[in-house]
Amino acid sequence: MTATQRRSSGLNIATVRTRKHATALLLAGSLLALAGCSDSGSDTSSKPSPTPTTVSPSPSSTVDAQDAAVLAAYVSSWDAQTAAYAKASSAGTDLKKNTALRALFDIEHDLEVMRKAGQVATGKPLIHPKVVKVTAAKIPTATVTDCVDTTHWTLINKASKKKVPLPTTRLIKYVSTATLEKWGKTWLVTKLTAQEQGC
Repeated sequence: MTATQRRSSGLNIATVRTRKHATALLLAGSLLALAGCSDSGSDTSSKPSPTPTTVSPSPSSTVDAQDAAVLAAYVSSWDAQTAAYAKASSAGTDLKKNTALRALFDIEHDLEVMRKAGQVATGKPLIHPKVVKVTAAKIPTATVTDCVDTTHWTLINKASKKKVPLPTTRLIKYVSTATLEKWGKTWLVTKLTAQEQGC
């Protein structure tokens, strides 16, 4: 599982992602992986994803709606990742509906590593995403930063139901950056990068 560390996407599963990806484990890595972020009280965990609150059409309401669409796609991708890591398979999940390119490749790699190791992830990560940039282009792109908390996302042996031992130095909370692209009317997560830095 630790091999997945490099993955940038998710679980951070700990250390799986940590794959360098890490941080991700970030999926798997993420999940467990990066376990280190310190939980300083600046946690925005109870903060729901921003939604547009402006009622009258204006340039800012358009931006708010766009940011909300980006965040919704990002959260949907994470929900699908979490479901996939829970069974070490993307089959029957919405992963391919909101995740593509490198992000999808990394997640599928993590899942393959987990299947071979007989591991799955229980619980779920807490995410606190913020849109930091949206770029208009032929294919619009967006960048989202996040503090991923994998405290309650646990990598276990599927047969024994026991926790998989992970490095004590892993980050439990870490900074993650996502790139999204708008394909037609749909925003898709195309790259997930777990930073080797706590949050």
